[in-house]
Amino acid sequence: MNTPRINIDNNTPKLNINNTKKLHSRYTKEQKQKLAKATKGFESMLTSLMLKSMQKTSGGMFGDKSLGGDYFSSMFENKISSFIADKKGLGVAKLLYKKITGEELKTAPTVSNLKGINNYNILNLRHNKNNKPVVVPSDTSLNRLNQYVPIINEASKLFNVDKDLIKSVILAESAANGKAISKVKAKGLMQLMDGTAKDLGVNNVWDSKENIFGGTKYLSQLLEQFNGNVNFALAGYNAGPRKVVKSNGIPEIQETKNYINRVLGYLNYFSE
Repeated sequence: MNTPRINIDNNTPKLNINNTKKLHSRYTKEQKQKLAKATKGFESMLTSLMLKSMQKTSGGMFGDKSLGGDYFSSMFENKISSFIADKKGLGVAKLLYKKITGEELKTAPTVSNLKGINNYNILNLRHNKNNKPVVVPSDTSLNRLNQYVPIINEASKLFNVDKDLIKSVILAESAANGKAISKVKAKGLMQLMDGTAKDLGVNNVWDSKENIFGGTKYLSQLLEQFNGNVNFALAGYNAGPRKVVKSNGIPEIQETKNYINRVLGYLNYFSE
């Protein structure tokens, strides 16, 4: 039996297998890893924007007037958007990755195992150019924070504490809600306990300037006590300096570890 032949004239485009292989291999393993992370990060951001739009329409998951509702809504948005992108997703990441590399995304390293991500109480929208986690504040908390910037700048100069660190602590402590009060009765923007506030010379914890000045003064004292080590100072702010001294470092308290990560995530946001 004669095998049929397909006649291809000189004008018919020919598939060059060697060229195709070169196209697919022009990216190194490290470059593919970065592309995989970038495309999944883009899909996560797109999903988050969709969720934000849905929440604005409905007044937010916890209501637009609930105490700390915008903070927890932001946590939910970040976590669910990262989860969706890390699982099946919307298909945007796969489409982009294949368009760029010519390969399926599943053949590339996954971004779900980013170093240190399991140490976070929330999943972040993105990593910065230095691959450090960035915690993105909600629009509501940022709008509230902006009204205190002049006081924060003044406190920063007076107590020699970085203004972005003060902002980050305020966001982590109260989401910039001046009326916030915790279950242990910590109060105001920087969540001062009554005893601590008294020691710091704060007469009215509900006064924004007094609260920020008191909290910043406390941060300054902790930074001095721990020789400028920000992690130790934040651990002291959250768990108390005695526990840091006793542990000779960050105490084995998950809440404290999560708190440090959250503040540093905000700090990375402000340093972008």
